[in-house]
Amino acid sequence: MKLLTCSVWGAALLAISAQAAETKPQPAACPKEVPETAQCFSGQDSAGAFYMLAVPKDWSGVLVLHAHGGPELGPPSLDRTAEDLTRWAIMVKAGHAWAGSSFRQGGVEVRAAAEDTERLRGIALDLLGKPRRTILHGQSWGASVAARGGEMFTEKTLGTRPYDGVLLTSGVLGGGSRSYDFRLDLRAVYQYYCGNHPRPDEAAYPLNIGLPVDVKMMGAEVGKRVSDCLALDKPVAERSPEQQKKAAQIEKILKIPASSIQSHLNWATFHFRDIVSKRTGGASPFGNDGVRYTGSDDDAALNAGVVRVKADPIALRQFAEDTDPQGAIPVPVLTVKWISDPTAFAELDAQFKETMTRAGTADHLVQTFTAKGTHSYISDPTYPALMGALLDWVDKGEKPTPTGVAARCKAAEAMFGPGCSFEPEYTPAPLSSRVAPRGAP
Repeated sequence: MKLLTCSVWGAALLAISAQAAETKPQPAACPKEVPETAQCFSGQDSAGAFYMLAVPKDWSGVLVLHAHGGPELGPPSLDRTAEDLTRWAIMVKAGHAWAGSSFRQGGVEVRAAAEDTERLRGIALDLLGKPRRTILHGQSWGASVAARGGEMFTEKTLGTRPYDGVLLTSGVLGGGSRSYDFRLDLRAVYQYYCGNHPRPDEAAYPLNIGLPVDVKMMGAEVGKRVSDCLALDKPVAERSPEQQKKAAQIEKILKIPASSIQSHLNWATFHFRDIVSKRTGGASPFGNDGVRYTGSDDDAALNAGVVRVKADPIALRQFAEDTDPQGAIPVPVLTVKWISDPTAFAELDAQFKETMTRAGTADHLVQTFTAKGTHSYISDPTYPALMGALLDWVDKGEKPTPTGVAARCKAAEAMFGPGCSFEPEYTPAPLSSRVAPRGAP
C-alpha cells in the first residue's frame, strides 16, 4: 500500500497495513437476538481490540462495519462488542453481515477508533471474501468515528475504495471542538446552583478538566451529589420546592430535559478527565469565557456568579485535529436523528451539514429526522429502510429523499414491525441557536 508521506493520515495507514499479522476469527455463539441460522465469529486484533462478526444464512453480500458509541473509558472487552451486536441484530435480520470492534482502548480518541474499524474490515474480508458492498455505520459518538474514517480511508489513500457508503445514526457530529461545549456549560451552571461538584470543603479545580486525575470518584458519587441537590432520582412529589426550582432553571438554561442532566454531568466529569489527562497533555480544550447564559429567573446574577474558564488554544487545536470531521467523504452519506434527542442534539446535524458544505461534498449528504425514538435506538424498521435507501443510492445512483425514506420505512413495517416516524419536512436550527459558539480551533 502506497502511503502519502506528507499526509496526516500516514501513521494511521501504516498502522492498518499489516493485515498478515491478524489471526483468523474463531466461531462464536451468537447473541439470542441474532437469527438462529446466522454464523458468528469473534477474536482480538493485533492492536488489542476485540471484535465480533455475524453472517446471515442468506447473505445479501453487504457488509456493515459498525463503529459504536460511548466511548467506553475502561479497557476493551468482547462483552462490549456482543452488546453492540445484540442491539444491531436488525442488520443481520435484514440480510447483511455485521462486524463491530470494541476499539483497542477506552477513551475519547476518534482516529484510533477509525483505524480499528478499518483493521476489522481487513479481517472481515479475509473471512468472507470481498463483499458486494461495504457500508460504514457509526452510532452516537461512533458516528464521529465513521465520519472521520470515511475521509481517512478512501480510494485515494488506500488505492482501492474501502467503503461504498456511510450511515450515521444519532450522531455526535459537531466534532470535539463544538459537540462538548454545552457539557462544560452544564458543569458551570450546575455548580452555580448546586455548589457540590466540587463541594466547598474539597480542593477547587478548573471545571474544564472534568476531574483531577488523583481524585478517586465513581459515577455513583456524582449521582449522589445530583440527588442531594436536585433529587432527580425521586418522584417530583418527593422533591423539595428548592430542588424542583433548581432543576427547572438548569433545564431552561441548557435546553436539556432534567432526565439527561445526570448522564451529561457524568460525561463532563469523566470524559473530560480522559481528554485532558490523556489526549491534550493536561491542558483543557474547553472554555466558557465570554459566554452569556440566558433562560434563568435572573440572568444578570447567573452570568455574574457562574464559573468562567478558558480553553487552551493548543489543546483545542489538538483535540479538533483528532475529533473534528472535515467533510471530505467521497461516497454517499445518509444520516438519521430523533428530533428530540437529548444526548446528540438535532442541531449537531446542522453543524455537520455546514462541514460538508465547506468541504464541497454537500451533494454526498442526505439527512433524515424522526419524531419518535431514543438516542440509543430509534426503531426496528427505521434502519433497514435507511440501508435500502443508501444501497440504492450506491448501486443505482438514486439519491434518496427524506420523503422516500419515510415511505420505505412504512413498507418495512410489514417485515420488521411498527415504529416509523420520519418527519420529511424537518430542518434543524443552527447549533449556535442552542449552544453559544466559542473560539475556533
